[in-house]
Amino acid sequence: MFKRLLLLSGVFIVFSQISVGIPSSSFSGKWILISEKSSPIELYGTLSLDIVQNMDQSRIIFNWGSGNRVHKDTIYLDAGQNRFTWLIPDRVFPPNVFLGVRMPAQTKIRGTAVFDSLNKIISLTKKYPLHTSQGDYLMTETDIFTLSNDNNILHLSLLFSSRNSKHHYNYVLKRKGYREAMLVKLSDNWVIQGDLDIQAMLLSIQGLVNRSGPELYFIYPDNWDYHFTGDFYKYLKQKKNYTFRQLHTLTEVMNVFKDRLKGYIVWDKKKPATMDVAFTLAGLRDGIVVSEELISFVKNFGIPVLEDLREKYNSMEDYEIYSQVFQKVGKECNRNMAVWLGGEHGEVRKPAIADWGVMKRAFFTDLSTKVSDTHEYTVSKKIMSSLKPLSVIYGWHTYTKDKERDYVTLASQCGLRVEGLHTLPNISFMHHVPPEPGFRFHNNHTIKDKVHYKPRKKVYISCVQTDCLGLGAWNQPGRGKIPYAWEVTMNWSWIAPAMLEYFYSQATPNDYFIGSLSGPGYIYPKAVPENILPVMIDSARTLMKYLDLNAFEIMDYSEGSTIEGNTDLPQKIINQYYNHMPDVIGFINGYAPSYTFTVKNKIPLISFDYYLSPDRTEEEILADLKELAKINPQRPYFLLLHVRQWNNIDKVIHIINGLNKGFEVIPLDRFLKLAGEKPTFQEHSLDGK
Repeated sequence: MFKRLLLLSGVFIVFSQISVGIPSSSFSGKWILISEKSSPIELYGTLSLDIVQNMDQSRIIFNWGSGNRVHKDTIYLDAGQNRFTWLIPDRVFPPNVFLGVRMPAQTKIRGTAVFDSLNKIISLTKKYPLHTSQGDYLMTETDIFTLSNDNNILHLSLLFSSRNSKHHYNYVLKRKGYREAMLVKLSDNWVIQGDLDIQAMLLSIQGLVNRSGPELYFIYPDNWDYHFTGDFYKYLKQKKNYTFRQLHTLTEVMNVFKDRLKGYIVWDKKKPATMDVAFTLAGLRDGIVVSEELISFVKNFGIPVLEDLREKYNSMEDYEIYSQVFQKVGKECNRNMAVWLGGEHGEVRKPAIADWGVMKRAFFTDLSTKVSDTHEYTVSKKIMSSLKPLSVIYGWHTYTKDKERDYVTLASQCGLRVEGLHTLPNISFMHHVPPEPGFRFHNNHTIKDKVHYKPRKKVYISCVQTDCLGLGAWNQPGRGKIPYAWEVTMNWSWIAPAMLEYFYSQATPNDYFIGSLSGPGYIYPKAVPENILPVMIDSARTLMKYLDLNAFEIMDYSEGSTIEGNTDLPQKIINQYYNHMPDVIGFINGYAPSYTFTVKNKIPLISFDYYLSPDRTEEEILADLKELAKINPQRPYFLLLHVRQWNNIDKVIHIINGLNKGFEVIPLDRFLKLAGEKPTFQEHSLDGK
């Protein structure tokens, strides 16, 4: 072992464990350019490498360009030698074709090759006369190839003695086949008599092909509930080294994936429930979902029919359809999840979560969960009750049938947790994308150990964004300007961890994450069986520790609506959270204003005192906040504010700026700490105990 120090244009590179040739096969293979991370390549546009290793001789082939325009350079390295040969093919200087220089065409030169086995670095140093308008310049060029730890990313730096260290040519390449995927941009037509059948077919294809890995990604319309599919696409390219080939037509999609599809299931547009049945069967039979209009199209690709649901259920109500299908295939379906393809109903359906359900072979339905809808409720309960405790119900309730509180209440009563919405996109893809090696979820805590926090005579406001990270204001104007708390969709840590990594890595010091909602997912604790609730809270605590969260949000609408219903918590449930989450600094409660308050060992539970509706004007909201401060005269007063997701933060900032100096917006963790030190609220629970 020995070391070598290379100095070129101000760049020092230390090599250790030096050998000759290319003794490691890790470099071998085809490498393609990640253009977003590389120096621009004029004219040729791209670069690929072929590194071929044989017993006697290895070759590094530079392919500048593609198709009909390719400039090829080949370097030959003899086994056991520290020298290489290179025949310069022509006068073109490919790293910068617009630079007024000429290579010495058809000149054979020799150079020095060094391989650092410890750091996986190849260094090729060569000298040659570069022709310029004023004569020859003796160029020293060093090409440095650095391989990533996982052997999938190759960094190539071309260092020239004529350029300073800030302006070398740097290229990032990846192994061919590594993190390559297909991309489809979906239309904004989800009408049954419009493009819904195409969208449903694509979603079923996505669920099937993504079973073995992340192969098909969709970009949804800009007005989609989850605004981030375009941003995630950029994130996957820039941070995860994905490259995408866009497929523009359904024909292109079928040409790529037809061999992976065992057949098709036909749903009946006159009976929309059959689309859910088709998704269930697609997951179980490895088939795709098509309408009558698409049958001839898929037949052209040699895809056989698996089941035709047309006319099959004409005389049946929806609950009878789902009941019959569940009786027939329910035992084949995944017992850890089910999918409610609710949301919009009638002529419009938006089943974005269907890819995940197909991938995981889940049972699909859109039944009502309202008790008074006796038949549908009975079948819904039967389906949910068949799942294992703590299983997940994905999707959402149907807006025209029941309420969110009906849906979550039934799931909670069955010991299940909800993960919405029906519009949640690309989970079958994102499930396979891991966080970066060594990545740790780190929250922006503002309180410090062994520091005493003493509240002043102020109105303290803390802002919490509704409806978790996927919706609303994250990508809207204003984020980072004031302290803001964000509800973390904690199940994403195992469903799609890179989605949470995306948010955590973008967070500013003013973005503070909190655990939600009531459990390891969305539950109503008053509805959960007593023997299961502690298990759920323990599971939530585990997720919080992994995600570096120390504040937790509870919400329970199992006993009525947002305003008129009983949203208070009984003392026995409050005690469960305190007993099973001993590490938290505080709890918050509610959605609209709620009324449960308590404190134990300086750890407060505080309910929201205000809900910032997007429908109220800034002037009205200012008047509301000032009124709350007046009718709560004791100082400090802790005003917890829930911001509806359709408000952007700039609007909130403008409102806050309209308050006087007696108000102060502070981070939620400091808010909870101060409230625990001097709780001026009156303690109240459902049972007063």
